[in-house]
Amino acid sequence: MYIGVLCVVLGEAAVFHTWRLLAYAFFLALAFHLFVVFYEEPALKKKFGGSYDQYREAVPRWLPKF
Repeated sequence: MYIGVLCVVLGEAAVFHTWRLLAYAFFLALAFHLFVVFYEEPALKKKFGGSYDQYREAVPRWLPKF
């Protein structure tokens, strides 16, 4: 979902040729990253324990491995 929202905002920035939407996308990406790192990941680690650690080692945070 986070990547999809960023793609929409970046697409709007490209269509409307505005740096303000580009700046908004940057700060949105930063907010998403901080939310994931400081809230979601600790909550999932607390809920799932060691199996979540194994998952994190196997799966990258934002972009898939090819």
